[in-house]
Amino acid sequence: MTPAAGAPTPSACALLRVAQMSEADRLTILAGVPGHELMHRAGRAVVLEIRRRFSPCRVSVLCGPGNNGGDGFVVAQELRGAGWPVRVAVLGERDALRGDALHHAARWTGAVQPVSRDAAADADLVVDALFGAGLSRPLQDDLARLLREIAARGIPLLAIDVPSGVMGDTGASVGAVGAACTVTFTRKKPGHLLQPGRDLCGDLVLADLGTPPAVIDALGIDTWENSPALWRERMPRLGTSGNKFSRGHALLSGGFPTTGAARLAARAAARAGAGLTTVAVPEVAWPVYAAALTSIMVKPMARAADFARLLDDTRYSALLIGPGAGISAATRERALAMLATGRPTLLDADALSVFAGHPPDLFGAIRGPCVLTPHDGEFARLFPSDGDKLTRARAAARSSGAIVVLKGSDTVIVAPDGRAIINANAPPTLATAGSGDVLGGIILGLLAQGMDPFLAAAAGVWMHGAAAAAFGPGLLAEDLPDLLPGVLRRL
Repeated sequence: MTPAAGAPTPSACALLRVAQMSEADRLTILAGVPGHELMHRAGRAVVLEIRRRFSPCRVSVLCGPGNNGGDGFVVAQELRGAGWPVRVAVLGERDALRGDALHHAARWTGAVQPVSRDAAADADLVVDALFGAGLSRPLQDDLARLLREIAARGIPLLAIDVPSGVMGDTGASVGAVGAACTVTFTRKKPGHLLQPGRDLCGDLVLADLGTPPAVIDALGIDTWENSPALWRERMPRLGTSGNKFSRGHALLSGGFPTTGAARLAARAAARAGAGLTTVAVPEVAWPVYAAALTSIMVKPMARAADFARLLDDTRYSALLIGPGAGISAATRERALAMLATGRPTLLDADALSVFAGHPPDLFGAIRGPCVLTPHDGEFARLFPSDGDKLTRARAAARSSGAIVVLKGSDTVIVAPDGRAIINANAPPTLATAGSGDVLGGIILGLLAQGMDPFLAAAAGVWMHGAAAAAFGPGLLAEDLPDLLPGVLRRL
């Protein structure tokens, strides 16, 4: 199906590692765009954003020793040509620049001074063209101190590519300060979406430099920004001949005495489209669940064997355990029983923590589609915590054989084969009790309808963020399920 006019495409959602971006530039040059022209387009894109945001004012452009510095010289030249007062400072010697950066530096006929405190002394705006996304070492102390002083004085900082000191592949900071705006080119990088890089970038503007689509397609993309463009066409569809059974039957294991988490998840699964939703609960908890849930079926479990008999019913098309389950032998046994069915199973919260210290017991039991949805604390109980978030999540998915949804303001969704999606639409209002339980329920509802597990996880995370954004301040987790119909309608 052809995307609607103006709709993003999967290619447009691609995230490029630093090495892939360098290769994209190389291939674009081979396709006939001279390197100095590509740099000129980048600088002009920055100038367009500056002129859109600011009235003419005193600008200091801080240029580094690489291509970012060359972009900075283009910015300086274009702004001065438009009548703006511009000061240029260079880290090191201008003549030490090479290639296209030297080409544009040589075109600047104004004064050049060293990067120092004086360079931004009277500036109303500072353009950070010092280091791009490829930086892998900490900023020099004097440079980091200068950037902190600029920030402390309240001078707006506009960064080219990334704020200097943000690593493009990981979002890690090695001395960066926050920018008011960051202009990057062709495609975003993981570091633009992963924390703390996401916050340090400020407003992120993506400029098209005319890179041919075939160049992006040739890069072997395996990481994307979460967007309906990735999974909208694989969402469950309602058919005129369908019925509640054809829409899938979601089964949750509900806990006691903590009952709210599973009830939230159950309502979310139903709102996400599951035709039927059942919660299996201890017999003593049945009155609590039954009184609170009307369209959700509640099955009382008097004996351990009751749960096993429930799982024998193959009409249950997707399973969830964890929210409010409790860290107990019973939770562990039920999780293993669910996994043994080979049906799509989602494990969250206590159903993850119950395997702390014994992760191979969990991984060895995974026989079918499985989604794990840990936050950082739960993740650390099962997996090594070394490395950046994306690397850790990829290693976890590979070792477990499950889809891993590592939650946070920069949630990452990773498949065992290494494909990764980074989410960026989650508002801070989602930091409220129970919101993770709702997320598990949304994904469960999509799994129950037969959606691909990796795409169901990505869609669930995005829908979760979109629902919260639609509500605004004052959000409670219990508000989220009733916001899902509006999200689905807009999709």
